[in-house]
Amino acid sequence: MSRKPKKFNPVPFDYHEEITLQIDSLTNLGKGVGRINDWVVFVSHALPDETVKARVFRNSANFSEADLIEVIKPSPNRVEPVCELFGQCGGCQYQNLAYEAQLEWKQGQVSELLRRMAGIEFPVSPVHPSPVTYGYRSKITPHFQRPKDGSMGPIGFLLQDRRQQVLDVKTCPIASETINEKLPEVRAEVTRNAKSYKKGATLLLRDSLDGYVCTDPTEMCEEMVGDDRFSFHAGEFFQNNPHILPAFADHVKTEALGGGGVEYLVDAYCGSGLFCLSAARDFKEAVGIEISESSIDWAKRNADQNGIANCTFIQGDATNIFSEVNYPAGKTAVVIDPPRKGSSPEFLIQLIEFGPKRVVYVSCNPATQIRDLEQMKDHYEITKIQPFDLFPQTRHLECVVTLERKG
Repeated sequence: MSRKPKKFNPVPFDYHEEITLQIDSLTNLGKGVGRINDWVVFVSHALPDETVKARVFRNSANFSEADLIEVIKPSPNRVEPVCELFGQCGGCQYQNLAYEAQLEWKQGQVSELLRRMAGIEFPVSPVHPSPVTYGYRSKITPHFQRPKDGSMGPIGFLLQDRRQQVLDVKTCPIASETINEKLPEVRAEVTRNAKSYKKGATLLLRDSLDGYVCTDPTEMCEEMVGDDRFSFHAGEFFQNNPHILPAFADHVKTEALGGGGVEYLVDAYCGSGLFCLSAARDFKEAVGIEISESSIDWAKRNADQNGIANCTFIQGDATNIFSEVNYPAGKTAVVIDPPRKGSSPEFLIQLIEFGPKRVVYVSCNPATQIRDLEQMKDHYEITKIQPFDLFPQTRHLECVVTLERKG
């Protein structure tokens, strides 16, 4: 039995006290939720409709956290995980949950966040499934801690619920076949050179065309989305589930076009041009705005190599991002795909002042997306909410919200 932490709060359960409870739901972090006498307990890897035995390791002000010990009555949706490290590795939360049930829970969690965070009642469309549910990731970033006495420790991903401890991962079932073929070589090279590392590091394996796997962040990486070829630095952001990407980009384009009335497109976080270039041919003109000079250079190159002449790119100043956009707002759609932290209030003020007819908000974090929608709801109304499952077996998803200018 592990030692009780010095600051452990013994109310309402003792340290490592074993409890039996019914699991009713899942959090958006992928943990099972049960109650004992109205006291909430979160249990990792427990599923709704299960009766489980769990061991408490933390009591907070209004909930407890516990490790799953035994499933007494399993859910009909429980399946055998593919990865032998599931439950230890922090990368996946849902390998024990049937895929259709994963999609249903993700849809429900978006609805719940809308109600709880923004007071918005709006039907969330069924989650668009990934055509491939294992072997889909085109990028992984294993890491390791500083070698000790010249000896390499584990190379892999963080242990579940740990911020420092790394679990040794020799293969990853959600990563592509080509990445898993390359991984032993990369691990072996790092281990051979252990004495050269004075601190820990993060590795990169990213698929490119023709079966090549990039391991240098500065290498040129290429991906096909439909008939378009996109080039970018391997270390820069680009969506990493290529199997669902054509449908994802096509949905963003379709929603930006809407039922008509728009001729111009602004992609306000354009990166290397994915959404802007995928949609540009259906608009009179398009412009991509991005703060990164390197990304703008790649976006221009991607426009040229795909023969797209009606799309320009601007390195935008975050303090006045729409200053160089001369399109009439009433005939313009704006696509925004901000980082995980969401948009800043300053950006949203600028967006509302510019006043485009339509906004398509793409996000990998529905919580920050909904926070931003709350700021916009007096000026825009939601017309569609469409989640996409870019990350099967995990709690993550992308959500596309379409908004129409009021009045």
